[in-house]
Amino acid sequence: METQNRGGFITGSPSPTADEKTWGMLAHLSALIAGLFGFSFLGPLIVMLTKGKESAWVEQHAKEALNFQITVTVALWIALASMFCLVGFVLAPLVALVALVLTILAGIKANNGEMYRYPATVRLVK
Repeated sequence: METQNRGGFITGSPSPTADEKTWGMLAHLSALIAGLFGFSFLGPLIVMLTKGKESAWVEQHAKEALNFQITVTVALWIALASMFCLVGFVLAPLVALVALVLTILAGIKANNGEMYRYPATVRLVK
């Protein structure tokens, strides 16, 4: 079967292996662990640099997770800066909650062998 790249996702490829599904899931969920230390982008980056070389499917998930975590980090910086005008006190927890829910959803999709594209994400890593 021929593999094509459409919109940043690999199509026409065979189903991912169980190992690829696990690493795809970890690409997303590792951000939650790294986020506890303030560096949520490190988990997906490490997965991309290590396992992404072995599997294009894992690489796609890692890039998507990395782009999302970079976007969330910038959004949180903006929210924290806006705490001076009190808007940030609502905005920061809201951004964090949405990021948590979407990250878990993406991890579940990856574990089910599906590709997931985060909404409202700046895609810096291609």
